Amino acid sequence: MSPTLTPAGRRAAATVLTAALLVPLAACSSGGDTEKGTAGSTPSGSASTAPRANLTVLAAASLTDVFKTAGAAYEKSHPGTKLTFSFAGSQELVAQVSQGSPADVLVTADTKSMDKVKADTGTPAVIARNRLVIATGEGNPHKVDDLKDLADTGLKVVLAAPEVPAGKYSKQILDKQKITVKPVSQEPNVRAVLSKVELGEADAGLVYRTDAESAKDKVDAVDIPDDQNAVAQYPAATLKDSGNAGAAAAFVAWLSSPEAQKILQDAGFQKP
Repeated sequence: MSPTLTPAGRRAAATVLTAALLVPLAACSSGGDTEKGTAGSTPSGSASTAPRANLTVLAAASLTDVFKTAGAAYEKSHPGTKLTFSFAGSQELVAQVSQGSPADVLVTADTKSMDKVKADTGTPAVIARNRLVIATGEGNPHKVDDLKDLADTGLKVVLAAPEVPAGKYSKQILDKQKITVKPVSQEPNVRAVLSKVELGEADAGLVYRTDAESAKDKVDAVDIPDDQNAVAQYPAATLKDSGNAGAAAAFVAWLSSPEAQKILQDAGFQKP
């Protein structure tokens, strides 16, 4: 049996994996040392108090577009702080954290995923909510009206895999309505589901409302009534192994600020 690695050893072993997955929002600062925060810093999130740092944020795939906008706004109001995002399915992000991937903040698309790494995080705060819709091709060529239509065996339906939050929510609402769907594929994250519908490789798929909104020129969204739907919650937390504790806490606090909440809600997310 392999020996148990220390947290430092886990971080070193995971560096190569994380580097390959990171999607930079902006180039890292070219000079000077970053100012590391301390666990006792006051995380107000304001430009005057937030420590400077290069932060790595692991975030759920459904946050891809809105976090790029939010990140740009945060960098503008917090000179000296640079954000680098790694977007993936929440289950992949949890695996990265468990393996010791070096990062500062984690944001998942469900509380259960966050709970799996509670020993590695600070206290999470829910920053937004979301709901599912049925995404179809532009113009809804197959005339999909509700969840029951997804049971049509002549319809190519794609879902997120059951271990993905969007897949769990999809199974939850379909089981509740006693609807059996045989998907042509199960994708590793909700953005992959959206892509299949956008490209015409699927006739319909269950995605978050915000995903459909981000591709409204390519897909149509069929609403699911609230009493048949599920509410997705997005918790954000600092990572205990972060070398920038104060700056990470400031960013997480900012995500609940009026400025960040407006960005999230303009993108279609609901209040936490």
